[in-house]
Amino acid sequence: MSETTVRAGATTAPAAGRRVTPTGRLILHHDTPREEWLDARRQGIGSSDLPAVMNLSGFKTPLHVFHDKRGRLPHDDEFSEAAHFGVLFEDPLARDWARRNRTVVEPVGLIANVDEPWQMCTLDRLCAECPLDRSVRSLCALEVKTRNAFVANLWRQGPPDDVLAQVLWQILVTGLDHIHVVCLIGGQDYRQYTVRREEHVRLVAFLNAEAGRLWHEHIVPGRAPEVSGQEPPDALIELYDRLHPDREGIAVLDRDVDALDAMTEYLEAVAEKSAAEKKRKAKYAALLAALGGAQAAHVQDRPFFSIEQSSKKTPDLARLAEEYPEAYRACVADKAHDRIAIPKYVREEYAA
Repeated sequence: MSETTVRAGATTAPAAGRRVTPTGRLILHHDTPREEWLDARRQGIGSSDLPAVMNLSGFKTPLHVFHDKRGRLPHDDEFSEAAHFGVLFEDPLARDWARRNRTVVEPVGLIANVDEPWQMCTLDRLCAECPLDRSVRSLCALEVKTRNAFVANLWRQGPPDDVLAQVLWQILVTGLDHIHVVCLIGGQDYRQYTVRREEHVRLVAFLNAEAGRLWHEHIVPGRAPEVSGQEPPDALIELYDRLHPDREGIAVLDRDVDALDAMTEYLEAVAEKSAAEKKRKAKYAALLAALGGAQAAHVQDRPFFSIEQSSKKTPDLARLAEEYPEAYRACVADKAHDRIAIPKYVREEYAA
């Protein structure tokens, strides 16, 4: 096998518990069953948790990390399309990086810091000979990413903040002084970078402090962190739905000032949205009135606006169910969703 490819079975895999980086001890091998790996990750904070810990993820928050580590959320049993292709392309991307940089990389597994076992990471690949300095056989690692073309600009100067936080956490856990990052953007735009500890000393300390605070002050004692207001609302809604898939009973909120304030602001937002939509329609009608029977309007011989035809395909579900019942049952799913139901007297009392 070529020296510049991933080495598969060329060396004996290190035993679990053995130190594989300056400060990193192997907990689980890379081929450990997924369920066992997910359970082990709950014993600490991993590098993939860091974007959520730092509120850099649009999908997860520190509250997600808290509930996951406390075992209150089911393990994710489905991959998104992006995650699926990320896993699919990890090995060929790692091989290509090794070929381009004339070195050898190997999969590792779940690693914990020898002094702070709650600090964990999963390295995509470990590199025994760093291509930056071949005169010294120094350890380094490789982080592999795939991203869509819409975020290409975020990678212009280097890895974006969420990936940088993840890689710096890996550096903290493992004791390595640098880690390489390779990213394939849009399926054909190859990028590679090197993240060095010495260039981010203060940021590494900040990540350590924030993650340590979440772990020691909240996760270990079981005290949920408060919502800061920086969290994406959609992420919080998704979290609460996962925590409570089957709601029942009554919560007494007599002294919950936050909930009462939230109700006032929620009704204000609903009213503002309704007023904005009403205003939009009124101005649309005014533009139609200005057109008269024309299709387009110009101002000083320059196009101003026009009315254009648009369409979308809308299935006739009633006819489909009547004429093709088997196809209807096979293709049409009734997906339930939650909505907030507010009694009239509450709307009248809390509406601004």
